[in-house]
Amino acid sequence: MNSARDLPYHRAMASASAAGPVRVYISRERIQQRVAELGREIERAHPGDAPLVLLGVLKGSFIFLADLVRAIERPMRVEFLGVQSYGNETKSSGVVQITLDVTTPVDGSDVVIVEDIVDTGLTAHFLMQQLAARRARSVRLCSLLHKPAGARREVHIDYLGFTIDDVFVVGYGLDHAQKYRNLPDICVVDG
Repeated sequence: MNSARDLPYHRAMASASAAGPVRVYISRERIQQRVAELGREIERAHPGDAPLVLLGVLKGSFIFLADLVRAIERPMRVEFLGVQSYGNETKSSGVVQITLDVTTPVDGSDVVIVEDIVDTGLTAHFLMQQLAARRARSVRLCSLLHKPAGARREVHIDYLGFTIDDVFVVGYGLDHAQKYRNLPDICVVDG
């Protein structure tokens, strides 16, 4: 018998399955465990001598960012930056478009960019350069996922959740054509 906790999960999986077979790639339990570990790593690296800003890259990072913020037990500010490089495709176009900028300056702050996935590396590299130019005290990169097979530009990921194979993943905030973000696991849509 399913628990009440599992009912939204089954509805989301059934909805995703209508568009193609879905299989769990990284379970929500593994994700939550790793997010807690990443929170502790970030907290240790930023003991509080400068303002800490977690900068979520929209839209894919919003669920990851929400869980990560709750795993860090020190004062911080949360900002968002909208960036697009996929559109409705499964491969990055290579063209980075800023769709929403931060609302408060980051100068003098320790900034941790929070990404859902580093694939080509183009977006992460672009953001690292942009934030350094805005006089952030430090800029580090946290990504839930890294897909090295898609790399077109090498970037250093300071805080990494998981390295994945060359598959297109959805769920836990990641989408395909604005669908599947609500899946609680990271999944692969086959077909």
